[in-house]
Amino acid sequence: MNFSFGKRFTELRKDKKMTQEEVAEKLGVSPQAVSKWENDISYPDVTLLLEIAQMFETTVDYMLGKEKEAETKLVPEEKRKDPNAMLLKIRVSTEDGDKVKVNLPLAIAKILVASGNGNLTFGDKNISLKDIDFDQILALIDQGIIGKLVELESAEGDIVEIYVE
Repeated sequence: MNFSFGKRFTELRKDKKMTQEEVAEKLGVSPQAVSKWENDISYPDVTLLLEIAQMFETTVDYMLGKEKEAETKLVPEEKRKDPNAMLLKIRVSTEDGDKVKVNLPLAIAKILVASGNGNLTFGDKNISLKDIDFDQILALIDQGIIGKLVELESAEGDIVEIYVE
């Protein structure tokens, strides 16, 4: 989605369940200034951007539209999904140019690992789920963390990314 600064700001503020007045008070500005930011009439002083990003637990790049979305996100408790309804996404890119993308319901991934059959084979590529610490992933999900949880790069240049959404 291509959001303006104001739309991103508004979305982040509402995700935190904060009012314009609360944001204004924390930042030492008027509520009218916050309203103008949200309506793209004006923008906050550049010296406030880092403080705003920290308050909303995001990055300045995301707020300015340089990132499409935050890679890892803290979801408020009332908006969290049942972990069994979430997807485990595994992305493997090898130095040879091979790409493997797996979207697996988290509930099925847990069953595969518990049954001892935690390997997935795609052509000549084998992905083992046995080494994924599902207890740790579930603990992160219980805390409301979703998005990219793991990114590894081997000495050979292979990249493995694990997301939960």
